[in-house]
Amino acid sequence: MQNSDVGIPSQDEQPGSSLLPPNRDASSTVAGNDRRTWVWGVVAVIVVAIGFFVLKAVGDAATYFRTTDEAVAERQDLATRRFRLEGCVVTGSVATSGNTTTFAVSGQQSRISVVHTGTPPALFKDNMPVVLEGSFAATNDTYQSDRIMVRHSEEYTQANPDNVDPGQCKSVTSTQAP
Repeated sequence: MQNSDVGIPSQDEQPGSSLLPPNRDASSTVAGNDRRTWVWGVVAVIVVAIGFFVLKAVGDAATYFRTTDEAVAERQDLATRRFRLEGCVVTGSVATSGNTTTFAVSGQQSRISVVHTGTPPALFKDNMPVVLEGSFAATNDTYQSDRIMVRHSEEYTQANPDNVDPGQCKSVTSTQAP
């Protein structure tokens, strides 16, 4: 075994004359550096992609939630930003034409006209608490919904009286003011 095999300089080599580790040539070190750079680049891309998806999921989960009264009071601030709207479907206001359903939701003091695109859930009906996802139209105060979430069926309400307030929606007709 030669001294250079174990990292000890031979007699014809001066200590410190080479910047390379023993038994390595310049081409293998450059190739190793390129490989490490490539691996770190792939890791960075994966971390950025995961971060993007986490932020997207958090953003979707943090969609603003407003009652009908809050949405009316904050109309200018909400502009056309997407948020969830909670209210009670006004009795007699539901009309369906093709893939579009129009109705009104009311709160304690306010009412908002809604245009929903898509098929409402089977439990959707008059005088029922709902949560809608969408935004106000840019040109008027109509709420444009693409998702309706029905609070609970009557069977659920009866089986779980502590979870749902059955009197939450007062009976408001489309001709009455809320």
